[in-house]
Amino acid sequence: MVRVSILVVTGTDTGVGKTVVTAAVAALARERGSSVAVVKPAQTGVGPDEPGDLDDVIRLSGVTTTFEFARFPDPLAPAAAARVSGAGAMSPSRAAERIEELAESHRLVIVEGAGGLLVRFDDEGATIADLARRLGAPVLLVARAGLGTLNHTALTLEAMAGRGLQPAGVVIGSWPAEPGLAERCNVADLEMLAARPLTGVLPEGAGAMDRESFARAARAGLGPSLGGAFDAAAFRTAFTIAS
Repeated sequence: MVRVSILVVTGTDTGVGKTVVTAAVAALARERGSSVAVVKPAQTGVGPDEPGDLDDVIRLSGVTTTFEFARFPDPLAPAAAARVSGAGAMSPSRAAERIEELAESHRLVIVEGAGGLLVRFDDEGATIADLARRLGAPVLLVARAGLGTLNHTALTLEAMAGRGLQPAGVVIGSWPAEPGLAERCNVADLEMLAARPLTGVLPEGAGAMDRESFARAARAGLGPSLGGAFDAAAFRTAFTIAS
């Protein structure tokens, strides 16, 4: 299992399943009896009284210790959303300080980014990659299953390596009930890009499950490094197109 106090979750793009994966990691840590906190440094596209990503994490995982450092109503990158709203951008340095404080009293702090690895959080160009590097935290990458994911995944992994970030693995955030040719071909290629077996695959629609069903999906869909029982070799055998 992951033996770290801080884990950063990012994606190859927006809408790839970061929140569901974050909730799954939190759910398994909670099952183990670990004290867990989940942080969303910047939430965009949500109004002041509307439910955000952390509400989904609470609903799915049962983890209630959550922190949102900044919220902007427009569905933009945090830096742009802050400019449009006229509010101050999230301070990455202050975010890092608060996360480090949480890590002193929690066995695991999960930090969910906004959008992809290099989305800007402020006008100075700070990104979730910079936050992960400052925290010295490994980064779990959430990817799509279908067409286009290989390029996005390769670029993100290269960006991580170039910044000296430690990968915690690659998780497919939403695996379709009836995978097509592209999805099945991508399984082996995603593992080649990551230079390791997939760390997990969560089923399509997991975010709409009740908590008990979601816990089962998390256990089955995340690998041993994250506290689950996902068998990457068995999954590859079941779905990879033979050459």
